Amino acid sequence: MTVRLGYVGLGNIGGPMAARLAKWEGGLTAFDLSEEALGKVVDQGATAATSLGDLATKADIIGICVLDDAQVRTVVAGDGGLLSAAAPGTIITVHSTIGPQTAVDLAAECAEHGVTLLDAPISGGAAGAEQGRLAIMVGGDRASYEQLKEPFGLVAGMLVHAGDDVGAGTKMKLARNLLHFISFTAASEAARLAEAAGISITKLGKVVRHTDAITGGAGSIILRDTTDEIAPDDFWYDILTPVRRLGEKDLSLALELGRELGVDLPLGDIALRDFAIGLGVPHREGEDA
Repeated sequence: MTVRLGYVGLGNIGGPMAARLAKWEGGLTAFDLSEEALGKVVDQGATAATSLGDLATKADIIGICVLDDAQVRTVVAGDGGLLSAAAPGTIITVHSTIGPQTAVDLAAECAEHGVTLLDAPISGGAAGAEQGRLAIMVGGDRASYEQLKEPFGLVAGMLVHAGDDVGAGTKMKLARNLLHFISFTAASEAARLAEAAGISITKLGKVVRHTDAITGGAGSIILRDTTDEIAPDDFWYDILTPVRRLGEKDLSLALELGRELGVDLPLGDIALRDFAIGLGVPHREGEDA
């Protein structure tokens, strides 16, 4: 029998996700405190639940996309929450970005009811949800993860099993967003340098987006399965050593320009200091600069 889907939380990302999941052949039952948000998903083919308990009786896989840890706890285990009516064998996927321990604690509570909880945070934003191109990072039981593949194909361009332990998906999402938001700060630093040099920030932004689409941006150097130092006879050594040399040269030039213009570039200083070690190709004694 085709699994039945459920969804709780129909905001900027949850709404588009649910709208796509409403096309699933087993159907989708949705719930949100906002009648307007719920109505939009019902217009796409979903069935409206009258309560969390009502939804739990009508779904085998239930996605949650609410604001924070507290709301996730309330939806799952609060008074009248999903666990009040979910049948054994139900799978709950938490798409909200929460603390890893919250997912672990809730998974343990769910297990007491024969329910499986997986943390399954998402990356790609509202646009990714609307286009069905989200990356979903799932932590928990592999067999349960396998059950998500077909229905979640409606919303995800990439579904990744981050690990067998609940919380693994959240840890992957936090690492991904660490890069994301540090890069925002780095972008503001680059913009200050460009502005001080009399360069159009708007045009700089266009260049960055254009070239990142070609090179893959910062994610393009996450190539290996370890952050250990690379041995000289390793395949990656001759690839990343020239990257180190180019990066250190360009960072040095940018920092010199910043000093000339009186622009403080703290992330640039840190990047130059840590670049070689971060790539895994630190400077060796006797090595040409």
